[in-house]
Amino acid sequence: MSEPYGREGLPLEQARLQVLAALNPLPGAETVPLAAALGRVSAEPVCATEAVPGFRASIMDGYAISEAAVPETGAMWPLVGRSAAGAPFTGALAAGEAIRILTGAPLPEGAQRVLPQELVAAEADAIRLVKPAGPNPWIRGAEEEAAAGAELLAAGVRLGPAELGRLASCGVAMLPVRPRPRIGLLISGDELVAAGTPRGPGQIWESNGTLLEALLQRLGAVVAERRVVGDQPDALRQALGALAEGCDVVVSTGGVSAGDTDWIRALVAELGEVSFWKLFLRPGRPFAWGHIGGTPFFGLPGNPVAAAITALQLLWPALQRLEGAAQPQPLPRLKVRLEAVLKRNPGRPELARARLVVDEAGELRARVEGSQASSRIGSLQGADLLLEIPAELGALAAGTALWAQLLRLPLF
Repeated sequence: MSEPYGREGLPLEQARLQVLAALNPLPGAETVPLAAALGRVSAEPVCATEAVPGFRASIMDGYAISEAAVPETGAMWPLVGRSAAGAPFTGALAAGEAIRILTGAPLPEGAQRVLPQELVAAEADAIRLVKPAGPNPWIRGAEEEAAAGAELLAAGVRLGPAELGRLASCGVAMLPVRPRPRIGLLISGDELVAAGTPRGPGQIWESNGTLLEALLQRLGAVVAERRVVGDQPDALRQALGALAEGCDVVVSTGGVSAGDTDWIRALVAELGEVSFWKLFLRPGRPFAWGHIGGTPFFGLPGNPVAAAITALQLLWPALQRLEGAAQPQPLPRLKVRLEAVLKRNPGRPELARARLVVDEAGELRARVEGSQASSRIGSLQGADLLLEIPAELGALAAGTALWAQLLRLPLF
């Protein structure tokens, strides 16, 4: 098979662009209640059917008065009623009158200002201003959250708690969302045995399936089927075909390099097409991208850390595109400085695992701990960052500034 990008492989950003350019969102949509919409992608815009909150409301516990101007200290008003959330004052407020009002309660007609209760002394059926009021009227507008017809949500938005909370506050109970891609996960290798069972000579406990499925679940993706198959061409061919037929995406790990038992890449070329293989990246060089029939195929490396990192760099943006996200979002990036010397040899760009720490001066520092071997899953434990180290750099001094990808997901 030819190597159109040379021995070193395809640069990561070129690979990402090539993958995304080949994909289109899956067709269709389903309507779900808000409680089931967290992490899904909106299928269409959602607009407010009416203004929210829909009435002027008090921001403070206090007293509503009819004067718009700032009143003078010592001014008095007779109390003529009370307004609470869910139990508004039903009359109109005449000039010179006041009502008791609680936070969130509607202001009656004629009310122009709320006096916070700590500025006021209540005297029988009247109130008196005992401290300066200041210019703030302490009133929330009738369209503070949304005007009638305002767009609350665009199509193609990943739904978080903030989006769902705002939709609920505007009376939206059901929401059209895009279908999630169903992932078929294939783990290959004669040496693999299930965790919890005895190992024979040269065997290892299978971990890539657990690592990748948990990672994909954390990202909101759905692994519809997971298979572990030995390095046997016929069994692998059957598994690839079945997963491609029953799923929207096929993801394999292992078997895409150039060893005697690395069958996956050749089988995908036989069943469909391998568009490129090999990345100019550490870890993650043995990576393949293509199609089996019309089903996208991602051949991840066999080493677990490399599999996880390439899944974040290439598979995750592709899943976002398939789910209809308007703009597939990469991991957020920030600039950090190395806490200590980092030994490395130049040659390939590297994504190194690191912890994010704050030094005594409040500066963000990246702490690299232990081996960065792509077979060592422990390098992912507690990792907050993927440090982006350019190919040409060798050993890095403490304090070296680097871009880093943030691995912690946002809450809102």
